[in-house]
Amino acid sequence: MAITGYCVKCKEKNVELQGAAIHKTKKGGYMAKGKHGKCGTTVCSIMSEAKAKAAMASGVPAG
Repeated sequence: MAITGYCVKCKEKNVELQGAAIHKTKKGGYMAKGKHGKCGTTVCSIMSEAKAKAAMASGVPAG
């Protein structure tokens, strides 16, 4: 399962996160955090609980 996000540094949409990990926020939400392959910036993607659990089931590690 490829997780995508928006790179704020180079303004590129639908960037595939390299080395993505799922994190739970303080308010109970979920986000994926990884690196952009081109510029190396950390990219985050907010996601629903269902999408986060599906990503973890497909092999994305929880952080």
